Amino acid sequence: MADASNKPHKPEPCCFVIFGVTGDLTHRLVIPALYNLAESGLLPEQFCIVGIVRKQMSEDDLRQSLMDGLNKHATRPVKTEVAQKVLGCLTCLEADPSDPASFDTLSKAFEKLETAKGTCGNRLFYLAVPPTAFAPITEQLGRVGLLREANGAWRRLVVEKPFGTDLASAKALNGKLLKIADEHQIYRIDHYLGKETVQNILVLRFANGMFEPIWNRNHIDHIQITVDEKLAVGHRGSFYDATGALRDMVPNHLFQLLSLVTMEPPTRFDARAVRSEKAEVLAAIQTQRPEEALRNSVRGQYHAGKIGDQAVGDYRKTPDVKPDSTTETYAALKLTIDNWRWAGVPFYLRTGKALGLKRTEVAIKFKQAPFAMFRATPVDQLSQNYLVIGIEPAEGITLQFNTKVPGPTISIDGVEMKFRYKDYFKAAPSTGYETLIYDCMIGDNILFQRADGVEAGWQAVQPFLDAWKKAGADGLVGYEAGSEGPAEADALLARDGHNWRKLT
Repeated sequence: MADASNKPHKPEPCCFVIFGVTGDLTHRLVIPALYNLAESGLLPEQFCIVGIVRKQMSEDDLRQSLMDGLNKHATRPVKTEVAQKVLGCLTCLEADPSDPASFDTLSKAFEKLETAKGTCGNRLFYLAVPPTAFAPITEQLGRVGLLREANGAWRRLVVEKPFGTDLASAKALNGKLLKIADEHQIYRIDHYLGKETVQNILVLRFANGMFEPIWNRNHIDHIQITVDEKLAVGHRGSFYDATGALRDMVPNHLFQLLSLVTMEPPTRFDARAVRSEKAEVLAAIQTQRPEEALRNSVRGQYHAGKIGDQAVGDYRKTPDVKPDSTTETYAALKLTIDNWRWAGVPFYLRTGKALGLKRTEVAIKFKQAPFAMFRATPVDQLSQNYLVIGIEPAEGITLQFNTKVPGPTISIDGVEMKFRYKDYFKAAPSTGYETLIYDCMIGDNILFQRADGVEAGWQAVQPFLDAWKKAGADGLVGYEAGSEGPAEADALLARDGHNWRKLT
């Protein structure tokens, strides 16, 4: 993430290598992000893209496929000359981890390519592949020396989520990767951290004297983090039925938001300090016993309903989903953090598929002020004091507070002050990957997870995974597609005297 005091500079020459170049992620996000960087003048002068395919494919066919994807998924009008410049430097090479000899050939091809392109041996390997391929590809890259840093050249490895499926698998994957590459070379990417409002959480907290002193248990009643999706599972039945809402969203997206909201002030704004504080606060999440995990969670599964005008079928009738599946499409958790700042403050997290609204937000609920002087106004009629950080669909910040209604008597009503990024800043539409890819190229890993942070996240959710697996179908509740989720999620907060903030 570029220093706010300086204009972004062009990265050093590099070779951008994409495993999974024919896949959806590359077409939908990676290539459009590279295009946007090129249009903004933020790609290196000496730059090339290497698309790795498992079966022979001509460069012209691959280039045309990527151009079609760019035209379909671009976030801004595509300028032919910029697109041709980006895709004109494409080279297509073959490699398959099941065929080690192909990586020996790949290694020799890089030597010739880098000499011709002038990329100085700097390589960025982007693994836009299924998680099962992370370790095999990395092992082959390491075996042939493609990740070895020497003579001033850097080598970086970008790994998509999900990083593991539980604590044991995350530790195992970290162990395999760290035998081959150093921690500073590994960039565990989470596209949520590319969003401006997510990055702005740190600035909001630590650069404003009005918020920093009250960001603690003395003034904050509780915090809600919501990531709701309107999309049903669709054609991802096989993947989703083996994953579920908890694994898919909580240890990565929701915990990234949680850690930014709750971390201690870093000693300086650099990768080591920020990532250390994030990992430390995740490690402070209280580990729950099985009975506590069941009591402090809700898992739901959608059944038939309507999202807007579109009919949505029962989850269990989705192609490639087991007819008796107990996989959750909705998860709500209550967590606590065992440290001085947050002792006694509950954190409520929820995420789900096939809901009535697409919305991602962090809502900080402040404690009520004493109301003795306003005895004529029932407390339940007073507006609750919220600071709401909106991430999707509209990026911005809302402050909700009470004020006097005009008139001769003291009548109180709640009002909102809203800040929207689009109202104040002219920013070109983006995929959310531009900042992250740029940071990978300049070697700034402040927005990427470290091994200990990944493992701390899985440590916190493992009790829920274990308890739910043991419970089986018991405790799995239904909710109608297009609704706000199961009623049991409301009850999770109601027993503490709270309620979910109404999403609109």
